Amino acid sequence: MKKKTGLVFFPAFDYAISPTHPEREERLLYTQDQVSEEGLLDFDNIFEFKPDLCTPEDINRVHFCVPGIDELVHASHLISVGGTLTAADKVMTKEVDNAFALVRPCGHHSMRVVHGTRGFCTLNMEAIMVEYIRQKYGESHGIKKIAIVDTDCHHGDGSQDIFWHDPNTLFISMHQDGRTLYPGSGFPDELGGPNAFGTTINLPMPPNTCEEGFLYVLDEIVMPILADFKPDLIINSAGQDNHYSDPITNMKFTAQGYAVLNDRLKPDIAVLEGGYSIESALPYINTGIILAMAGRDYSQIREPDYDPEDQIQDPRIGDYLKRLKEVTLSHWENRHALRDQVYPDQPFHTRENSIYYDTAGIRESQVETVRTCTDCGGAVTIESRNESRPKRPVFAVQIPRFCCDACRAWAEEQFAAADKYTYEQVLLQDKDRDSYIEK
Repeated sequence: MKKKTGLVFFPAFDYAISPTHPEREERLLYTQDQVSEEGLLDFDNIFEFKPDLCTPEDINRVHFCVPGIDELVHASHLISVGGTLTAADKVMTKEVDNAFALVRPCGHHSMRVVHGTRGFCTLNMEAIMVEYIRQKYGESHGIKKIAIVDTDCHHGDGSQDIFWHDPNTLFISMHQDGRTLYPGSGFPDELGGPNAFGTTINLPMPPNTCEEGFLYVLDEIVMPILADFKPDLIINSAGQDNHYSDPITNMKFTAQGYAVLNDRLKPDIAVLEGGYSIESALPYINTGIILAMAGRDYSQIREPDYDPEDQIQDPRIGDYLKRLKEVTLSHWENRHALRDQVYPDQPFHTRENSIYYDTAGIRESQVETVRTCTDCGGAVTIESRNESRPKRPVFAVQIPRFCCDACRAWAEEQFAAADKYTYEQVLLQDKDRDSYIEK
């Protein structure tokens, strides 16, 4: 069945971390050529749109940028994120049925607090888009529950951090086992905070997992959980570095597999994340995804060097994935009982985080406190220190969307009591009132 599909391209030809860095200008060049050569934009149901510009207000709904947006964010970040917002607008206004934002630089390693770039990411595109949709369309379009399925080879630790306390966002990450790849996280027991326990799902797969394994995880784990959660919107955080030719990962997914995945997942919006096989993989993967989203025939999508013999998966991988299914579905089905075991009955829960910004060379230490609540995601405070700079820490307060009165009162008390002479910055992010205040 054909669907109207919107494409938003932003290759960011003026932005690169370094001339030879995997995340550089050429990443989308071959994809654009492929889309043109295959005549995809000549189809009557595929449309191209130009990206809008992300605003500081959009960023401040999600991030605490330290010391500020201007010091951290390049113009290309604003346009890349803006491209995802354009895609969201086109879907929400029903100009198209679904949309694919083919933009860079990527974003899913960017967490709530941002001191710099990590994992090639500065702004979390999908998270900013989610809060943009909720702010602009949530009430009028009945959008509350959103699912993000992250198919990047690296664990989406930034997206996980941002939605850790959000019971209305289901975050599912399919990735290479963190014991073998950056950022070293994303294990099945990482299930979310006390007020959103179970809505974080991590599916670490062994190196050399093939198309068979990826689609098994999709069909046997992801789709049943999505059917149970019943999201109002599905977003594919569409990293493409699971491909067998990617230079910085160790998986064996295929362009045809990516097309099948999107055909079965049926995302409302897809957003390009990683993928660094610039010539051998991305043009074919992106073409397959576009055709699948548009309801067009993708059966002939094949890489020139595709070898079916290389797609014979080690049976031990299949056995592991069956065990992963058992564990994951058990966690999901018993999440309410498990929550009481993981989080004792107490008014507040605190966790300490140590975060390394590999791109920027920064070590951040955090102390996060969330108010336990059965009515909302819970208000949160974060004390964050950049260990690489001899300055006072930052104190950030977050009032969640759909916040209850008790959590709002506590959060406002914490903000009022914070001494700006003790902290370098004191910040309040209020999602419900769409405001961001620095004391």
